[in-house]
Amino acid sequence: MVAIGVFDGVHLGHQRVVERAVAAARERGVRCVAVTFEPHPDDVVVPGSRTPRLSTPRRRAELLTALGVDEVCVLDFTLELSRTSAADFAESVLADRLRAATVVVGEDFTFGHRAAGDTEALRALGDKHDFTVETVPLLAGVSSAGIRERLAAGDVEGAGAALGRPHRVEGVVVRGYQRGRQLGFPTANVETPAHTAIPADGVYAGWLECVPVANLPVVYAGERWPAAISVGTNPTFEGVPRTVEAYALDRDDLELYGVHVAVEFVARLRGNTRFDSIEALVEQINDDVAETRRLTS
Repeated sequence: MVAIGVFDGVHLGHQRVVERAVAAARERGVRCVAVTFEPHPDDVVVPGSRTPRLSTPRRRAELLTALGVDEVCVLDFTLELSRTSAADFAESVLADRLRAATVVVGEDFTFGHRAAGDTEALRALGDKHDFTVETVPLLAGVSSAGIRERLAAGDVEGAGAALGRPHRVEGVVVRGYQRGRQLGFPTANVETPAHTAIPADGVYAGWLECVPVANLPVVYAGERWPAAISVGTNPTFEGVPRTVEAYALDRDDLELYGVHVAVEFVARLRGNTRFDSIEALVEQINDDVAETRRLTS
């Protein structure tokens, strides 16, 4: 059984496709493979598009595996692959390499050069190469593009509802200006991969989690703390680049430099504001922490 798609974010619609493939595989006593692509096809087909990513490849594989797939096949989406005809893709990838018995896709699935192949073409090619095709209806109001739009507007709750879980960004903790520490709220300054879908500037309630990753320090493995999160340039201080910073509530003892972490966004608290004094900023941070505590308790 093969479930195929970009699956960026593995949102609720993607989950329906994968869960159908997994269920069918169990019914028939065969293995289930999820096929996805890296980099995002739009970045190859439309050079310079830089599609904001809802998940890293590692996280995507983790989410797909959690749904029950036996293997995750990541195809290197090159310019050459983008120019492969629908017929050649069905033959070389689905039939020859994966020996697909059934292919499960969303009803809007397209494939092949210039997206010339649709689900009807896939069925015809399946007849030729001895695999069947199942299509799963779209879930109204749920799409990766829609989730990106919600995040760009700061609507992390709407994005989370479409994902079926809070949106998260990942990265390595790097040294920042340490202003949070000076104010009594030490933050983890997270360096995210390029083109990560980061919510709009503002302050959020959420979670900070340590994620073990090969070749990086492993401390506090799997530990998770409620966190007040700041995204933006911190307008109270001049000349600060855009950052994602998370303060783990009530923890001033964490040593996270060089550690891979995940930041999950539960709710937006407010936009960024320039404060006239440090005292006013600290007062507002205390309010943000109190609201974060309420929302994550």
